[in-house]
Amino acid sequence: MNFYAECKRGLESPDIETKSEIIDTLIAHVDAGDTVPEGFVPVVFDRPSYADIAEVVSPRDLPRRKDFGTREGLATLVHAIAHIECSAIDLALDAVYRFPQMPTAYRRDWLAVAQDEVRHFRMLHAVLERLGHRYGDWPVHSGLFEMSMKTAGDVLDRMAVIPRYFEAGGLDVTPQIVAKLHAHQGIPDVQAVINALGVIETEEIDHVRKGDHWFRWLCSAQRQEPSATFLSILDRYHLRSRQRPHLNIAARKEAGFACEELLELGAREC
Repeated sequence: MNFYAECKRGLESPDIETKSEIIDTLIAHVDAGDTVPEGFVPVVFDRPSYADIAEVVSPRDLPRRKDFGTREGLATLVHAIAHIECSAIDLALDAVYRFPQMPTAYRRDWLAVAQDEVRHFRMLHAVLERLGHRYGDWPVHSGLFEMSMKTAGDVLDRMAVIPRYFEAGGLDVTPQIVAKLHAHQGIPDVQAVINALGVIETEEIDHVRKGDHWFRWLCSAQRQEPSATFLSILDRYHLRSRQRPHLNIAARKEAGFACEELLELGAREC
């Protein structure tokens, strides 16, 4: 098996089941003994895999999300979260494909993350189908894909921007979404969404922790101070001003964030 050709096939396939089979095969390959081919050069993709399923539009052109208190509104919410999980499958796969110079343990970590993201997508899509919809019924944006390609040339930037910025941002907003959903318990499938988000939040802490581990590993190898380096990278990608006001301090600390970073990101106390 050509490991990186299979990675590429998984990244380009729009089919979740195909991705899942490829991820399982890649994990078995890594567990059997990892080798990196000489002269491998990853490509930079010009479109995300889900572009074959969903209409990709600018974030400002996304339809306004409806109130969670209706079945249609709940479906639009589930669709939006399912899109994040679909994107996250490719982000984890790309972290493996893009940086062959990293250790075998790094590849094993991100393939495990990809496996989790497939399961998250399936949980959400099952709810979406019960609500009478499928992934692709509404337009989506490709912000995460675009940022992954912007960080394609530097694994330190990738670990800072994707898991430690964007995925950690998911830890901030999930409790707020769950709190709003609790007000609509009378609608069928609301509890299923709450349950799915509970699983996702717990496992996303582990995903961010993996990103934190490899970010700090790279900082140590490059003799850089982690907190200052992280904030500098956010500045370089113009992300500091986009921080959310309500940080999930407990989850972020569990995932490896230092209080110094959290205070710089806007926490009032840590």
